[in-house]
Amino acid sequence: MISSPDTPTDARILRLNLAGQPIEWLHWKEAVCLHARELVCWSLGGIVRKVYGGRSRLSGLRTAIELPAIIACGGSRMAQVRMVPPLTNAALFARDDYQCLYCGKYFTAAGLSRDHVLPTSRGGKDRWVNVVAACRRCNQHKGNHLLSEIDMELIALPYRPNTAEYLALINNKRIRGDQMEFLRPQFSRHSRHKG
Repeated sequence: MISSPDTPTDARILRLNLAGQPIEWLHWKEAVCLHARELVCWSLGGIVRKVYGGRSRLSGLRTAIELPAIIACGGSRMAQVRMVPPLTNAALFARDDYQCLYCGKYFTAAGLSRDHVLPTSRGGKDRWVNVVAACRRCNQHKGNHLLSEIDMELIALPYRPNTAEYLALINNKRIRGDQMEFLRPQFSRHSRHKG
């Protein structure tokens, strides 16, 4: 199996279930396997990669599979949409656009930390709706206080991204225009990335 050299090796393919709900990002090799097992039911978007196989004994022609940017797959086990995306710092910082939600300044990931709006020491949970990106200075200043106890305010409310937004957040450096065009209308109404 040889892939075409003119396509980036890190391009990902968006996998959907039969209902058109986004499920996960696939490496091109995983997408080839789904095509070979005839599990791809429909597709959208431009071609991400062209993969060449062997030559036909009958015709002498080389086989090729063109992998589109978005594929919907069936099978005996229909893929389920993840209801609560995993909470990671990388996804959290991307959700908050690498902005400290206390002082409003922008930082690199190394300059941010996860802050619990309701501190864990006071019963707060490590959940999307209770965490925000905070610069180290603001996080340290807030400590385990409630916002009502100190002179600090949030500039935006925390929210849980839905699956479509989460997939865009975790792949934001390598997402194609056609993939984003498919995902963006499905983002949560609270999303800062909807526009």
